Amino acid sequence: MSDNASGLHDDWSAAYRVPVDGRFVIDRFAAEPPPGIPGRKAMKKALNRQVRRLHDLQRLLYADGRKAVLAVFQGLDAAGKDSTIRHVFSGVNPAGFRVTSFGPPGGRECGHDFLWRCARALPERGRIGIFNRSHYEEVLVVRVHPRHLAGQGLSTTPDESFWLARFESIRAWEQHLARNGTVIVKFWLNVSMAEQARRFQRRIERQDKQWKFRLGDLETRERRTEYLQAYEALLRETSTDQAPWFAIPADSKPYMRLAVARIMVETLERMPITFPAVTPEQIADMATASQRLAQRGDGPS
Repeated sequence: MSDNASGLHDDWSAAYRVPVDGRFVIDRFAAEPPPGIPGRKAMKKALNRQVRRLHDLQRLLYADGRKAVLAVFQGLDAAGKDSTIRHVFSGVNPAGFRVTSFGPPGGRECGHDFLWRCARALPERGRIGIFNRSHYEEVLVVRVHPRHLAGQGLSTTPDESFWLARFESIRAWEQHLARNGTVIVKFWLNVSMAEQARRFQRRIERQDKQWKFRLGDLETRERRTEYLQAYEALLRETSTDQAPWFAIPADSKPYMRLAVARIMVETLERMPITFPAVTPEQIADMATASQRLAQRGDGPS
């Protein structure tokens, strides 16, 4: 099965890219995959092909050493962030890859601006960095629960201009990163209320998943409308040419993982990365090394 078979896309990035014109409407992006998608086994095979391709592209990124890639994952509880990261990046070399998960800031983090802790976790050139939740929590959870601003020494009754200023700071920061060699790709995993309920129930019923369940997740679920309003605002304000958002249907985990993998592959394939050219000095050194190996009897027979 080719990856553009029935129900799949030729250009996944175009299919799920959030527009940059500020007109994003959250209800127009489905949580369910499109009709006619292949079965789970076929999608798993397609995912495996993309994982292998991502492995090769990461090697090229690492060897080239001029660019970094930052992938940001956001979504409501049980959207599938952890499992998607685990499956999509299962084939990459850990030496050039790091996942950073962001919980509520505390201590030293609260003594700095809201972007500080994320800036400290950015990937170096040649590497892929993953943010599992990110600086966007500061215009999402904090917007729904502004009491958290007290820990940052800020007013807990912010007006709309406060959030617009934060969006402006995020756009400027991401533009700065892009200008200096970091390619940014951001995924919003869009899970429906019904599917989220099914996943919560599985966490309750399955012993190997019970450790992930928190009663607070249901309290967040009860404020779903507020969270989606906050998501709509941040997706409108911060999807840019330099740092695009992709709204991924998350009700089907196999499809979601394949979509993320395809967009990551497409992103890396568009980057101007190559293996470094071998210098005349290196060619001469390799010829000398080959002669020495042959003299010692260690060379190829």
